[in-house]
Amino acid sequence: MPLATLFSRYLPAIENELRAVVAGGDPALAEFYEMLNYHMGWVEHGQGPVVSGKRIRPLLTLLTCSAAGGAAERALPAAAAVEFIHNFSLIHDDIQDNSPERRGRPTVWKLWGQPQAINAGDALFTLAHLALQRLAERGHSAQTSLIAMSLLDETCLRLTQGQHLDMAFESRESVTVADYMQMIESKTGSLIAASAELGALCAGADEAARAQYRAFGLCLGLAFQVRDDILGIWGDSAVTGKSAATDIVTRKKSLPIVYGLERNESLRRLYAPECNGGGSVGEIVRALEVTGARDYAEAEEGRLSETALTHLAEAKPEAEAAVSLRQLTGELLGRRQ
Repeated sequence: MPLATLFSRYLPAIENELRAVVAGGDPALAEFYEMLNYHMGWVEHGQGPVVSGKRIRPLLTLLTCSAAGGAAERALPAAAAVEFIHNFSLIHDDIQDNSPERRGRPTVWKLWGQPQAINAGDALFTLAHLALQRLAERGHSAQTSLIAMSLLDETCLRLTQGQHLDMAFESRESVTVADYMQMIESKTGSLIAASAELGALCAGADEAARAQYRAFGLCLGLAFQVRDDILGIWGDSAVTGKSAATDIVTRKKSLPIVYGLERNESLRRLYAPECNGGGSVGEIVRALEVTGARDYAEAEEGRLSETALTHLAEAKPEAEAAVSLRQLTGELLGRRQ
């Protein structure tokens, strides 16, 4: 089933759940809720068209619930929770990275300042936990809700650990491929893994099945990040909406770059963030390709995606939902943006 069809089936329910949790209405807090609604992509604030996120993580939660034999709507509170956590992390990332734009619009901190943006991120973090409390309204036991809350909190800790490593890498002269994979396992993989496991939990799956769905989500998340890394260097700017070789311009340590830096001394000299500018984008891209960095990253993406699908098969998902999850995997990893 094409990804667009999956979204048309599930997105309205996801958006309704998200909006119900945010709610609001106190006139004294109009600006507070405007910030949240703006970041979630529901209002313009005079800054161009409304643009929401892709909602990949909540979609994964619903599909995994269905695959594990449950009714997808029973996982909506968990789906909303993972999307709020994702967006809380984005607001804080934008501040930490000094990013002025997200999804083609000014970031929350750019419009309202860093102190208010930090507060808005904190609000989304809290709303994620309130969203999970709605599991009882969907017929889930207190034990299921407690397990879900523990899983979410453990994931939030992993996210902050991954963000710590990512920021620390900026000033570290040497970062290995193993270091990098540890970082993205926490920063990117952990939330996608939790999205899948929460769906299975809401379906009443046993621990063995939940572990397989979690491993599926983790490998999918890692492969997703590696695809981003490839696009950050070799992506078509007309498709991605970013300037060519964005990661090189900002001297980011993504997987192809870390792989190349480990193996090529001349590349290390070119990549050094010197005051004089170091190597040009073209020189660095050519050095990466000579080193085999692109081939390595693409092979690693393929390996991770195959491993993800193996874990999915081991979970023994329901037939129709399994097809949807395989389709989601294929479209996410075959994307050009």
